[in-house]
Amino acid sequence: MSDATLKTWAEVAADLVAVAAGRASADLVIRGGVWVNVHTREVLPGHDIAVKAGRIAYVGPDAGHCVGAGTEIIEAGGRYMIPGLCDAHMHVESGMLTPAEFARAVIPHGTTSMFTDPHEIANVLGLGGVRMMHDEAALQPINIFTQMPSCAPSAPGLETTGHEITPEDVAEAMGWPGIVGLGEMMNFPGVVAGDAKMLAEIAATQGAGKTVGGHYASPDLGPAFHAYAAGGPADDHEGTREEDAIARVRQGMRAMLRLGSAWYDVESQITAVTEKGLDPRGFILCTDDCHSGTLVNDGHMNRVVRHAIACGCDPVVALQMATINTATHFGLERELGSIAPGRRADIILTSDLETLPIEHVIARGVTVAKDGACLAECPHYDWPDAARQTVHLGKALGAADFEIAAPEGANSVTAKVIGVVENQAPTKALTAELPVSGGIVEGAGGVAQIALVERHRGTGGVTNGFVSGFGYAGRMALASTVAHDSHHMIVVGTDREMMAAAANRLTEVGGGVTLWADGSEKALVELPIAGLMSDAPAREVAAKAEALGAAMEACGCTLNNAFMQHSLLALVVIPELRISDLGLVDVTRFELTELFEET
Repeated sequence: MSDATLKTWAEVAADLVAVAAGRASADLVIRGGVWVNVHTREVLPGHDIAVKAGRIAYVGPDAGHCVGAGTEIIEAGGRYMIPGLCDAHMHVESGMLTPAEFARAVIPHGTTSMFTDPHEIANVLGLGGVRMMHDEAALQPINIFTQMPSCAPSAPGLETTGHEITPEDVAEAMGWPGIVGLGEMMNFPGVVAGDAKMLAEIAATQGAGKTVGGHYASPDLGPAFHAYAAGGPADDHEGTREEDAIARVRQGMRAMLRLGSAWYDVESQITAVTEKGLDPRGFILCTDDCHSGTLVNDGHMNRVVRHAIACGCDPVVALQMATINTATHFGLERELGSIAPGRRADIILTSDLETLPIEHVIARGVTVAKDGACLAECPHYDWPDAARQTVHLGKALGAADFEIAAPEGANSVTAKVIGVVENQAPTKALTAELPVSGGIVEGAGGVAQIALVERHRGTGGVTNGFVSGFGYAGRMALASTVAHDSHHMIVVGTDREMMAAAANRLTEVGGGVTLWADGSEKALVELPIAGLMSDAPAREVAAKAEALGAAMEACGCTLNNAFMQHSLLALVVIPELRISDLGLVDVTRFELTELFEET
């Protein structure tokens, strides 16, 4: 049952009433379960659920009066009946999968609603790419809502994207079915400064009665934070500390606590609820970015809920943060997020509230997964050639394109270095003394080279710099067209010939990730759609990604989910130091900066 075939409450209200009253038969009755009521925070044994036309008609101690000759019966057998899980903020592209294959991967984990921000594809293909994501999402048997991307480029003047998003684009998208709001407003300095374009996008969203997503990636909770809150964002997922979560909910925002493949920000913030006793209605769980390997091997929102419980959160409170709190935030409390009459029949059967095994998943009244197997069809969109041909370097690259010339006569330099921080999105602005050989600066002491290769317009441009924290050794290079948020190409390596070979390889395959070492390719993940996604099944993509991880480890990298760190090195809206097609970016000051310290 897709978005197009699911009937509205108004269309089926008479049927729901008739079933609840016993005048008509339900399509489905779930019998003998424990009702986890996220409205009242009660756990109520001995209850039944009756479903009609994909919506809940009745929840009570006995649905016998709703049963007819054609009614399907599911015996809950005393298991808990919980609402389908909601991911409040996430990017499908980060899974390296299309919406259809992402849905196929997460349905067995109990995710039945996702609030997606496709700003990755917006940077590559503009409004047309957003529409493609929106249209494939609408075909799926679960609820995939789209937030219109707000910032492409994420920081005007500091990067160049394949396409730009305008206030006119935002206003147009607000009229599409399935658009629930504005994607994360990453240009927080623009909002703080009162930028007319950013405020116009927020105004268009609020004028349409929809939710404005936030992104305040700064530890400064002074006047700048208050100015951002006054600018209209209704939530924020960039907090990493307890004080961040508290500051946001005090200002009427929702604090979104994320556990993605590389972001571990729940434990440090959920103490605002578990220890400080703040009202949990202001807190929401999300993933933000989940790699395909995480989805296949570890789970999705079920993983986040389990983690919150392990951090000391009451299981039902954790469930509220992944169901009703999310639905309420997006103005959809009457549609989803709870087991109650009129809502979409998105229901999970589980035998334990703490370990949360996902045993049976029902979406819109239809069984879509049992015991870890997806049983639903997840239709694909017909992606056009324009979406599959997006890597344009303009020329074949050579080792010389990755040379960094030293100042005249220098034997060594003090270089600014991007310092990777494990399990966090922010980087550190470091410096290192690096040697010069034949007038060219060389990496040393754990410092590798990084390059940002322009890939949208074929300019042949290469911006070079330095990065530390990956631990690479030997002759190697890792290149990726997943390069948040402008999605040019990031190449990190210890050998310039390998860097050129890796970059050229991605032109051949139309985008993806490749690792080269000692003169040959060791791993490849093809991502032909916008250079960001594959329409292959998640297990196939995850297997290639796992091989990539093993190849990275063989080259000396021991970071958790290191590729996610690699892919964010050009994200010029998260402090402290990043790289773009325009140069090295000081994200504490939001300005371009020189690679070498003055002597």
